[in-house]
Amino acid sequence: MKPNKKLLGKFLPGMFIMLAMLIVACGGGNSGTSSTGSKLSDDKQIYVTPYSGISDVATLDPALSTDLESIGAIDTMFTGLVQLDDSLKVYGELAEKWSTSSDGLTWTFTLRQGMKFSDGNPITADDVIFSIDRALKPELKSTVAPSYLALVKDSDKRFTGKIPTLINDSLFAPDPTTVKIVTNRKAAYFLDALTYSTSYVVEKSLIQKYGDTEYFKHLDKGGCSGPFILDKRLPGQYISFVPNANYYGPKSQIKKYIIAFYKDPQTTYKAYKTNQIDEAGVPTANLDEARAFPNKQFRQAPTLAIDYITMNYMAKPFDNIKIRQAFDLAIDKDTIAQNIWKGARIASNHVIPQGMPGYNPDLKGPAGVTSTKGDKDLAKKLFQEGLQAEGLTASTFPTINFTVATSGSQSAKNEFEFVQQQWKDTLGVTVNINDEDFNKILDDSSNTVNNPKGLQMWALDWIADYPDPQDWTSLLFGKGSSNNNFNYGLGKPTDLTTQQQIQDLMPTADANQNNAERISQYNKIEQQLVEDTAWISIDQRQSSYVLKPCVKGVVDNAQLLTPPRDWANIYKTSDSPCGNTNSYK
Repeated sequence: MKPNKKLLGKFLPGMFIMLAMLIVACGGGNSGTSSTGSKLSDDKQIYVTPYSGISDVATLDPALSTDLESIGAIDTMFTGLVQLDDSLKVYGELAEKWSTSSDGLTWTFTLRQGMKFSDGNPITADDVIFSIDRALKPELKSTVAPSYLALVKDSDKRFTGKIPTLINDSLFAPDPTTVKIVTNRKAAYFLDALTYSTSYVVEKSLIQKYGDTEYFKHLDKGGCSGPFILDKRLPGQYISFVPNANYYGPKSQIKKYIIAFYKDPQTTYKAYKTNQIDEAGVPTANLDEARAFPNKQFRQAPTLAIDYITMNYMAKPFDNIKIRQAFDLAIDKDTIAQNIWKGARIASNHVIPQGMPGYNPDLKGPAGVTSTKGDKDLAKKLFQEGLQAEGLTASTFPTINFTVATSGSQSAKNEFEFVQQQWKDTLGVTVNINDEDFNKILDDSSNTVNNPKGLQMWALDWIADYPDPQDWTSLLFGKGSSNNNFNYGLGKPTDLTTQQQIQDLMPTADANQNNAERISQYNKIEQQLVEDTAWISIDQRQSSYVLKPCVKGVVDNAQLLTPPRDWANIYKTSDSPCGNTNSYK
């Protein structure tokens, strides 16, 4: 969630931060162990999960949500018209039903009856349209709203301040339970885009009372539409949530949900082993140990997330396609996935990951190379051709600054140093690694949009915001996209015409109602993005984590986010071992 998430949309928080965001299965179930223990009393229904590598969530404002950690916290307290279920299908959350006009441009949503915010005030259509309009306020400077709300008519004018509001322009509330949204074009993915947290509903009256910033300091008093409200926010320690008594959906069995902050994955894992927390990501060095834990504590499943390295197309020398391809083909991705990450990741040349609609199993890597081991001989050849075209030699090739965020992960550090050495050995180039704070790299990446003086080369990751290939193509690389910090189709790259032609195909695919044709178009787009080395895709992530046997009702979800109603199915029992939560009472 969520590169932006987070700078770009829903970026995975930190390219290599170990996450343990678990998903509660709709309809109940268990964690893979027999439920032999008795259910604990309410005062012991305290669920502690960790975030590694950060000391606080970046934001609690849905309009500003860019990273998976922030979105995980936001999802506990706020909801939207529609959201994704555990099967990643759109369902009505605040909306009971919806319909579209004959031209496909006007969407009408009917809200559920009797819904309330956490302070007891009703959730109305006015709150819904106010929230969407607010997300686009120029003063908020949201890096995500222009992308995820781009289909709303005149959203670009609202964001740039050319018009003062979208209310009664493209957003309408004809009565308290009816919302009408007018779009600027017909798009097959409109509902999917609305599932992103940018469109979640905040309480209009409280925003007007406290202001855009202060509102989020009063979430213990009201303003929440989700299953929880804010309890405490202690940067460097934890953030906690307690059930929302006025939540309109099924109530949570967990009486306190805590996200504890840890400095690095290894510290987090040690906290799990000493029963301080209920779950944890497993560092690569500990995978074999965790796999041997009893009672099926260890879990691993593919996620819709790609780790990648990218370059600024507007900055030399990466405006040359052959140089970009050479940097890609010099990397043995198989060694990274198997030796450095010990099988916790899957080597990949893809932009669209396996498990997404539009995944192309026949995709070829840059220059037609099919292997994820790269091709060092071809890399050397392409590099020399690129140097010649740029009037450079190996000795005059500039030093490259490679910005990363290891977030305390030794495996991430090992990967970057391995890649650095591969470039040195194969291409003879010097690459300096700049390891900075994760939130800073998000800001720096966002500030690289249309900026030749922004980052030169950097590493991040992207997790699906919604299960549609548009989220991996047009949203990131499309013409005018605020997420296009790679500057694809901009500047004066040697293959500019080809890039712009593929950008022209993106809106056609976005609007195509023939699904087979649409997927074929996205396959063509992705293949060209890979050929252009829009990203140097490295691997597809798997979620590798451990979960205490006492925690029931948890299943894996490829998107790493919890549908709000699923909290009703998670609870703790007396099964041992279990996290010691006494310090959080």
